[in-house]
Amino acid sequence: MKRTARDSEESNQRLNRRTLMLGGAMGAMIAVLGVRMRYLQVDQADEFKLLAEENRINIRLIPPERGLIQDRNGKIIAGNEQNYRVVITREAAGDVDLVMRRLASIIPMTAEEMGQTIKEVNALSAFVPVTVAERLSWDDFSKVAVNAPALPGVVPEVGQSRRYPLDTDFAHVVGYVGPVSEKDLEGLESPDPLLRIPKFQIGKIGVEKWMEDTLRGEAGTKRIEVNSAGRVMRELERQEGDPGTDIRLTIDADIQNFAQVRLGTESAAVVVIDVTNGDIICIASAPSFDPNLFVRGISHADYNALTENDHRPLANKTVSGAYPPGSTFKMVTALAALEAGVVNADTKVSCPGYIEFGQRRFHCWKRAGHGTVRLERSLSESCDVYYYDLAQRVGIEKIAEMGRKLGLGRKFDLPMSAITDGSMPDKAWKLDRYKQEWRIGDTINASIGQGYVLSSPLQLAVMTARIASGRQITPRLVRMVHDKELPVPDAPPLEIPPEYLAAVRAGMHAVVNGERGTAKSSRIVDPTMVMAGKTGTSQVRNISKAERDSGVISNEDLPWNRRDHALFVGFAPFDAPRYAISVVVEHGGGGSTAAAPIARDIILRCMSGGLPSLEAYPSSQRGRIETMLKELPLRDPVTGITPVKTET
Repeated sequence: MKRTARDSEESNQRLNRRTLMLGGAMGAMIAVLGVRMRYLQVDQADEFKLLAEENRINIRLIPPERGLIQDRNGKIIAGNEQNYRVVITREAAGDVDLVMRRLASIIPMTAEEMGQTIKEVNALSAFVPVTVAERLSWDDFSKVAVNAPALPGVVPEVGQSRRYPLDTDFAHVVGYVGPVSEKDLEGLESPDPLLRIPKFQIGKIGVEKWMEDTLRGEAGTKRIEVNSAGRVMRELERQEGDPGTDIRLTIDADIQNFAQVRLGTESAAVVVIDVTNGDIICIASAPSFDPNLFVRGISHADYNALTENDHRPLANKTVSGAYPPGSTFKMVTALAALEAGVVNADTKVSCPGYIEFGQRRFHCWKRAGHGTVRLERSLSESCDVYYYDLAQRVGIEKIAEMGRKLGLGRKFDLPMSAITDGSMPDKAWKLDRYKQEWRIGDTINASIGQGYVLSSPLQLAVMTARIASGRQITPRLVRMVHDKELPVPDAPPLEIPPEYLAAVRAGMHAVVNGERGTAKSSRIVDPTMVMAGKTGTSQVRNISKAERDSGVISNEDLPWNRRDHALFVGFAPFDAPRYAISVVVEHGGGGSTAAAPIARDIILRCMSGGLPSLEAYPSSQRGRIETMLKELPLRDPVTGITPVKTET
């Protein structure tokens, strides 16, 4: 069939349109390719030139700055300092042994340290950087940087390290940081990637450990470009992390230092609580240690010196030490008997120096006895027989109930390590613990804080604060988190009749200020700062009948570790209580001679806002006290420097 001219024209038009469409599409593709080629060959020429030379891009974590720990006034207790260090990456180093030998010829490194580093490098993924050396001097750091071309995979870095400027004062409270261990990672389902960085440091004990998540912060990242030799060419991108949150404690650093220094060489503990809000103003354990040693990597010699010391410097005696409270427990027994209605403040008890129960004789500390005793005198002169009598009347259940009401036998929720709950025993407790029935002799022993009763210095301070305030004071250690004041725990009334508390307080007043008070020599004569308290002495050995008949050996004649513990609890000012204190001196002998003087000096320091005034002491003691205060090696409150004593 012959095509018409019209058909031929339409066919040509369709062919032309298709040709144009195909040509346009091809032109567009060529244009896109041209633009892409220009982008790759011109705009990205430098980058792809480096990639062509076997360069690669690594992503590394940036450890965040750890949050600061401060005292109640903002003084830094735990801070950060610049740290020059060197790291190595296996995939970039190639022959790790060769590189490490070269590095050891440049910076100080023992064969043991080099071997340990090589072991770590080979055990981890090839791309994970391992810290070789830290806290390098600027000279050593510079040598590594200058020799970088001969040290593939080795990178000098400037990081941060933890520093404790007040060293021994806060070692037991704040604790210290150290490298992450396998034990630290146990139980963590999805650990923070930071924890996988070799030698990354986290809190090990104390506030550093229990507030780790708050203090650590969030990691940042950086993209770096390294060449085939592992040398860093440039940093392509950096995203800073979030620094850790700062924490402010309730402790006053200057008072803490005074207490630590005042305890001296004793194996002892002291806790001071503000009775108005439960703030722990001071919590010192002696002897102490320098936490900076652990951050830097403590030597075997230094560690052995700490562990072999019979005064146990690593132990935090304030919260982990559980001691028989001795006569400081007598207020518990007295309040239990008053509340049960079996006695009143004027009930008389005869003390011939002992009581007999069955075939056993329970002695008073005063062999000749105290004669007729009422409540106030029983506390003032610490008559044991009075409390033996009360114990038989009231029973252990009421005593234990009162002890728990006053904070004994309870583990308080504080960010500190190894907190003990002590022991406030009753019949069920003994049956569960020892599968034995409770006996009346157990009650008699418990009435004077012996036997199964155990308390920490923290618990004794809480007990005293509750007696002084009449409220359920709860201790707190953290005052602020990131400039935000934390709420003060509620302190409802104790639900103990005020007249009973007043009767016990009067007895505690007589202990320190009465004519025959056991702590009379530690009284405060300033009428605005009068202290009330109770001495205590807890036995650490049994006294046989033969020794008692021939004369009890004095503490001074016994080896140190067989002497009695010395205790004192108190509060001041008497008319408007502000501070409660507990002091325990291990194997110190008598509470009146070893613990009470320390308590007076520390509580005066709290009330005075500086060194105690000599006018607060009895005139006969001022010369001795003045010399003692002058010789205390206290830190300068501004610089934080402790003076170095020189021989004269």
